[in-house]
Amino acid sequence: MYLANIITLGRLLSVPVIVWLLIDGSMLPAFALFVAAGVSDAVDGFLARRFDQRSELGGYLDPLADKALLVGVYVTLGHVGLLPAWLVILVVFRDVIIIGGAVLLYMFTHQLQMAPLRISKLNTAMQIVLAAGTLGVAGFGLDDRGATHLFAYLVGATTALSGAAYILQWSRHLALAAGGRN
Repeated sequence: MYLANIITLGRLLSVPVIVWLLIDGSMLPAFALFVAAGVSDAVDGFLARRFDQRSELGGYLDPLADKALLVGVYVTLGHVGLLPAWLVILVVFRDVIIIGGAVLLYMFTHQLQMAPLRISKLNTAMQIVLAAGTLGVAGFGLDDRGATHLFAYLVGATTALSGAAYILQWSRHLALAAGGRN
């Protein structure tokens, strides 16, 4: 197993610890571990590219660790009242749509192309910033003067746009596949 995959596995295993820290009210350690998990994402990607440690396992493990981290943190931040419920539902629902859409697309076309869209990359970055900001504000006891609340609406907008973009893309693929069968 490559070092990049071990680091990714460590990020995946950090998720239940971060969730536990949040539920326990230990916001500063949760923030620190979340930031470390984010840094590990950059490090494992660098190692995989730089030292040609790309693997099929890593191709599945990396996005799984990323999704588990964000969904786990968002659900828990919603549970403890630091993120609005509507945003947590939207973020989780978008991920369910992406996974379900990919499965349906594969069932009908026997192809699975999971290249992230630009809006999806922007959305993921914004979700990370909001989660880190929310954890940092809570962990350090800061008054953000409503900035995280406002940013939650921006994250909600990019989340909705990203989900809609995937639905549109898959609809086009399905239409092309159906046209090819006639």
